[in-house]
Amino acid sequence: MSSLAQPLAQNLVQSVDWLAIAPPTIAAVVGLVVLVADLFVGDNRKALLGWVSVAGLAASVIMLLPLLDGDRSTFCLTGDADVCSYTADTFTLAIQFLVLGGALLAALLSVTALKDADRGLPEGEFWFLLLSSAAGAALLPASRDLATLIVALEVASLPAFALVGLRHGDRRSSEAALKFFLSSVTATAVSLMGISFVYASTGTLYLTQVADRIQGIDGQLTTLAQTGVVLTLVGFAFKTAAVPFHFWVPDTYVGAPLPVAAYLSVVGKAVGFSGLILVTVIALPSYADAWGPALSTLAALTMTVGNVGALRQQATRAYSAVRLLAWSSVGQAGYLLVPIAAAGYSDHAERSIGSTVAYALMYAAVNLGAFAVAALVGRTKSLNRVSDYRGLYASNPVTALLLAFFLLCLAGLPPGIIGLFAKVTVFSAAVDAGLGWLAVVMAVNVVIALFYYLQWTALLFRAPEGEAVRHRVPAPLTAAIALTAVLAVALSGAPQLVLHFADTSLF
Repeated sequence: MSSLAQPLAQNLVQSVDWLAIAPPTIAAVVGLVVLVADLFVGDNRKALLGWVSVAGLAASVIMLLPLLDGDRSTFCLTGDADVCSYTADTFTLAIQFLVLGGALLAALLSVTALKDADRGLPEGEFWFLLLSSAAGAALLPASRDLATLIVALEVASLPAFALVGLRHGDRRSSEAALKFFLSSVTATAVSLMGISFVYASTGTLYLTQVADRIQGIDGQLTTLAQTGVVLTLVGFAFKTAAVPFHFWVPDTYVGAPLPVAAYLSVVGKAVGFSGLILVTVIALPSYADAWGPALSTLAALTMTVGNVGALRQQATRAYSAVRLLAWSSVGQAGYLLVPIAAAGYSDHAERSIGSTVAYALMYAAVNLGAFAVAALVGRTKSLNRVSDYRGLYASNPVTALLLAFFLLCLAGLPPGIIGLFAKVTVFSAAVDAGLGWLAVVMAVNVVIALFYYLQWTALLFRAPEGEAVRHRVPAPLTAAIALTAVLAVALSGAPQLVLHFADTSLF
């Protein structure tokens, strides 16, 4: 009996590094505190829950600082300290900063949105769901086994469904939540089936062990393993909103409260791409000849469909500004896929992944800034059409200049230097990997995107139709716009702050 128990005892997880897991843990604990406090706080003091949530997310971001001194791992097997479920390395910290910072900015937008909703959104539930989703999103990049990966993915996704459909009695919100839910559940089911096949083939869930064992599996299990790899990648392609799994994005962004749409555009993408990177580069490098071509094709399709969809938006259509940002985010997802695809052809896969991380950090800052300005304009122009931004410079010159700067960053034009450098980095990753055709497709798409970004930018400085309406900027909204502006300007002035990831081995 004791001899049988010995191998089991050796595989028990023993180590817990509380500092390493502090960022997602703080977000989760504050979420629970807010949920319980909601039962005891009166209606006239519900705003306190929002500020507690903002403080919790800020604390989570701050707790990343002590982790910069070196890689840390926890929840490791006692028999093999190198096999762990949670690792806080450079890649993890970069994505956690993106995720928690993005959630913090979305929370600042939400403080104003909830006040404007005048109890149309239940505040306690909103903050609990946002913090829970942020905790799951922060856990995912640190996950180093397939079980933790899927759990983190669902903890990030399930609260997001509820956030999208939280406006009771709003038909658009309900439809958006249903589309988002069905697509995500399908993705999860496909991913779980793929992971189960991989586990059946290799006998392990740890990513590094999967990478070792999947190369030498028995011939009879080869087909099972290959099927598992394909299904797993298809599942994560759903999560990244890659074409043809992007259909839910425009309607979901329009139906969701605007801060939730901003959150999904950045944090939702970070979740999908983090999972995709971990599965491909760490767990399945030996199948690069399969996932490399597949992801390069997906990248080309995604950027093309996204940019053409944004190009077709009519300025006078209701919610056209949000729809344009939604289609733009699909196109940006295509750019983010390029370095991951390049990793399948490169001898230095980690450096290719660094280009994705650098681009994601740039995209997060400027896209959240654009959504923050959209939230400001939406307070007085509820239909949030692109045409509603005409003459914004006459009424809110600073806001108009900042939106123009954010759009130029997304387009990759000066003075948005960080956008230009990030695109060049992604372009270089494709060229260095021998994907010349993909670099050409990307160049064509950048030109397509220039048209609708510049068209919107020019509209800001045209003479307004009728009397200019000045938009009052509440303090939380001012803070969100200011933070994104400072970050975007700082990165344009010192792009090496993020571009060094493109030359660094992240794992």
